[in-house]
Amino acid sequence: MAKPIRTRREEWHRIIFGFNTAAGRTFDVILLVAIILSVLAVFLESVTEIESKHRWIFVVLEWGFTVLFTIEYIARLWVARKPFRYMTSFFGVVDLLSILPTYISLLLPGTHYLLTIRILRVIRVFRIFKLAGHLKESHMIVAALYASRKKLTVFLTTVLLLVIIIGSIMYVIEAGSNSGFDNIPRSIYWAIVTLTTVGYGDISPATPLGQFLAAVVMILGYAIIAVPTGIVSVAISRMEPEREPDGDHRVCKHCDSEGHYTEAVFCFQCGRPLKIKSS
Repeated sequence: MAKPIRTRREEWHRIIFGFNTAAGRTFDVILLVAIILSVLAVFLESVTEIESKHRWIFVVLEWGFTVLFTIEYIARLWVARKPFRYMTSFFGVVDLLSILPTYISLLLPGTHYLLTIRILRVIRVFRIFKLAGHLKESHMIVAALYASRKKLTVFLTTVLLLVIIIGSIMYVIEAGSNSGFDNIPRSIYWAIVTLTTVGYGDISPATPLGQFLAAVVMILGYAIIAVPTGIVSVAISRMEPEREPDGDHRVCKHCDSEGHYTEAVFCFQCGRPLKIKSS
């Protein structure tokens, strides 16, 4: 007797969205291999010598991977308990963006190179191989950046005003010296490159006063680099350590939220009862 559609959807949901079963891990590992191979194909296609010799192979690979990921995306929508929530989630948006460039390239040639965004899907490796602790550290960095947003905004505004002033002064100093400071925007470009200690060397002052100002900007650049690092470091040091997520990575069957703690009885997202882990 055939299984009801709802039962089949539940089984496929555990395989596609779950990763604490053998079938779920196998599905995700195969998917990761396909993602890496598809991105590698895009890399190689961008090399003119290789693309000219094997153009049709790359076309077949590109459409083959795109059809595969399209089927996978539709399957995720079919088994998701809340399709709209999946579509608007981080992974849902990335999954959609990983297949759109190929279809858009039919109208706008060359956009298929944006398929490299598929590499973002490799983030799933943290969940598959139970490396959620690494994600916790990334969350801490994001939280520290958010906590420091006002200070960083003031810092970036100050830097922006500084390069505008320095670029304008250098334009006045180097006027008529044929050293490349032909206008203020180009002089501001030089100020940005110099202040960030990149120093391309495509523009350089020729007058003694200009060279002196350049030396001051270079030294100032080293001092400025340490400012945002210090701001974020202080914010991180003030944050309390977060608790480690649950080792079994339980997923709420009602809203698909994951990362519950071992002692959790209810979902932290929707508040509904969690499945008790058998001992």
